[in-house]
Amino acid sequence: MSTKNNFDKAYIVTVDMGYGHQRAVYPLHEMAQVVPGITMDSYGIINANKYGGITKSDQFKWEGGRKIYEKISRLKHLPLIGNYIFAIMDYLQRIEPFYPYRDLSKPTLQVKQIFKMIKKGWGKDLIDKLNRLEHLPYITSFFTTAFFAEEHDYKGDIYCICTDTDISRAWAPLEPKRSRINYLVPNRRVKERLMSYGIREHKISITGFPLPKENIGGKDLDVLKKNLANRIINLDPEGRYRSKYKYTIDKFLGTKVCSKNAKSDHPLTITFAVGGAGAQRELGAEIASSLRDKIIKGEIRLNLVAGVKNDVFRYYQAILQDLNLSSHINKNIFLIYSGESKFDYFKQFNEILQTTDILWTKPSELSFYAGLGMPVIIAPTIGSQEEFNKKWLISVGAGVLQEDQRYTNEWLEDWLASGWLAQAAMNGFLNAPRHGAHHIEEIVLKGEKSEIEDMHLF
Repeated sequence: MSTKNNFDKAYIVTVDMGYGHQRAVYPLHEMAQVVPGITMDSYGIINANKYGGITKSDQFKWEGGRKIYEKISRLKHLPLIGNYIFAIMDYLQRIEPFYPYRDLSKPTLQVKQIFKMIKKGWGKDLIDKLNRLEHLPYITSFFTTAFFAEEHDYKGDIYCICTDTDISRAWAPLEPKRSRINYLVPNRRVKERLMSYGIREHKISITGFPLPKENIGGKDLDVLKKNLANRIINLDPEGRYRSKYKYTIDKFLGTKVCSKNAKSDHPLTITFAVGGAGAQRELGAEIASSLRDKIIKGEIRLNLVAGVKNDVFRYYQAILQDLNLSSHINKNIFLIYSGESKFDYFKQFNEILQTTDILWTKPSELSFYAGLGMPVIIAPTIGSQEEFNKKWLISVGAGVLQEDQRYTNEWLEDWLASGWLAQAAMNGFLNAPRHGAHHIEEIVLKGEKSEIEDMHLF
């Protein structure tokens, strides 16, 4: 990746499955080359399974896989059969234990099946269309679409963004040692994992996960530091953390944060986010029930994120009505819903993060948002890759495992009094990477060596 490039734009390719792969490319939309008739309006991103002019054959292949994944994710909470069905799917996508060190380059059944379909023409229509245009860098956040570009001979450089803290063998192609895919990875563990799968080291750059620029600000991190300062005040109401770590806070956020008269610009705010398949909506309902009195008094603001799922949005409306909280909607409780556009949802989600003090979610790609100085309350995992994300969150000190959600009003009060969540917020700021979008732009558009020094194994 040492070749000097001089591009202003790139083709940004993703897939419309869940949220993770699309959320990873949202921060790159300003560098996306618009392709009339193919890219999405306003954002310039290409959805490989929904682009304009996609063949019926390709659409059928994509749609079948997406429906199966979402259905199984929703069925997981059902007794016995749900866990059994999900376990089968999860096993097929499993991540092998990292130790002992060994060669894991042999392709799995999943990889062989993907390439069998690609060799029969899956994805060729999209690559042929792009090959007829300027041969700009091709950036994708999904392994299958990276394989499309390589197998169907895309004429430009190919880059693949990895979206979890550890990854399965599915991310490497059939012949990894010969691959020309350049990998942009969030941490050192993913780099080491790819090398065990046979990817050559010079094809891998540790960039960090791309976080939204609007939540960071300029080089001085003005937006992030302002948000974090207000957050620390809300998360440490008794001043225990600020007293003990005054020097660190003064150095990074300024002396006013530790002042006895310091006040936040918003009430304590919790954002609970469901996954792309709408799983764990019941957890959000129980959180709202437990915090009901504090919401009514205006002591806590709660954001319930439905994303693009209308059924989740309607579910929360009904729950809030049952809790007699309907009159508090858009006052102390907010339903975050953006119709069918996931990119409009990401924009809205990033806006509410500006005044979010606690992010409560399963450890999906949102784990990386700890880099915004965001403490993460970790909901139960769904899928083996989330177990690795959970491990990473805890290792950087930014994530804490939830207690019983039915008693949130009790244990949350104790956590706030101790300053524990304020410490988690600061740990995320100090230990988790946040400039992934910048590093990716430097590497792809300018050909610069732009990496982070990552000290965390997980």
